[in-house]
Amino acid sequence: MRSRLSRLLLVALLTAAPSLSSLAGAAETVWLCNPAAADNPCQPSLDTTLVSPAGKVRGVRRVHRPRYPKVDCFYVYPTVSDQPTGNANLEIDPVQRSVALYQAARYSEVCRVFAPMYRQVTVRALLGVAPGADSELAYADVRDAWRAYLQNENGGRGVVLIGHSQGTFVLRRLIAEEIDPDAAARAKLVSAILLGGNVTVAAGSDVGGDFQNVAACRSRRQLGCAVAFSTFNAPVPQNALFGRAGSGRQVLCTNPASLRGGPVKVRSILPTAPFAPGSLIGASTLAVGFTVPAVSTPWIEIDGAYEAECSSADDANVLHLSPAPGAPLLNPVPDASWGLHIVDANIALGDLTRLVRSQASAFVRKRHCRFRRGAGWSGCRS
Repeated sequence: MRSRLSRLLLVALLTAAPSLSSLAGAAETVWLCNPAAADNPCQPSLDTTLVSPAGKVRGVRRVHRPRYPKVDCFYVYPTVSDQPTGNANLEIDPVQRSVALYQAARYSEVCRVFAPMYRQVTVRALLGVAPGADSELAYADVRDAWRAYLQNENGGRGVVLIGHSQGTFVLRRLIAEEIDPDAAARAKLVSAILLGGNVTVAAGSDVGGDFQNVAACRSRRQLGCAVAFSTFNAPVPQNALFGRAGSGRQVLCTNPASLRGGPVKVRSILPTAPFAPGSLIGASTLAVGFTVPAVSTPWIEIDGAYEAECSSADDANVLHLSPAPGAPLLNPVPDASWGLHIVDANIALGDLTRLVRSQASAFVRKRHCRFRRGAGWSGCRS
């Protein structure tokens, strides 16, 4: 019964019917994270305690945010709203602030982070107790925020797109409609980090599914590419919500710690603050079993607690985790069909931020070389 409910939830997320309200016009963008905001959940202290896989404190690293980041990040958060309606409104609740801290704030060590509020399909709508959910409202808000960002904030900078779960489903469409077909838009794309959202490619290929031009990232300096995975630590059940695609396609898995493949230990980073106490998603994070030792910094980093490898076993393409001795045993939530969906964004967050730093450097260098070539200089390799 629970597995059937899980599949219904995902179907509801993907197919929530558009209603007449989607024709009412775009809402003005409300920013959850914006570098100009005084109370910005994406700009906390980044000081980090290093912890062994068994939970032993190894020291503290002071992480400094660059004064002038050279690229931007555009983040779309997952399903977190506890509001009782089918679609959330644009009020910033504790759950949105918490998820921005957990999933997006660490990228501020590399980029300026922009995160729009959007009228997402709520948790209660996915549970079937709040009817009338409209996925077109959610998409339209993010699309309009993206266009507003490009017009008012971008200034020709490179952009990293970041999404998880519902956020990834929205960004898949945004990339397919607004970026992938447009060479000028693709030229601004540093990379897309699309977690827990079944990004598809043609079977045996790095393109040809959702996107025709935005390929899988296979190099730390590759630009305009995508990183995508869903995390499991057990055999993928036949009723899994993630990892399987239709005939002729497969779900993309790119391990951010080993882009060309093979098993490697990952760097896990998560905040020490609890996730929005009292929220439905907050209760889910506790059920996963990722324990946080008592430390004085806002963050912990656990290097080597899990070895990750993209796997095609069980006819599913997922990022499979194996724990090191003494590492916390993670639990699927709400059941095995979801895998470790709740920790997708944090399990290799250290590797993801390092990858974005390398890609940002490559983007800036490429732009600089293009400028110098325009002035007749030939000192850059192609």
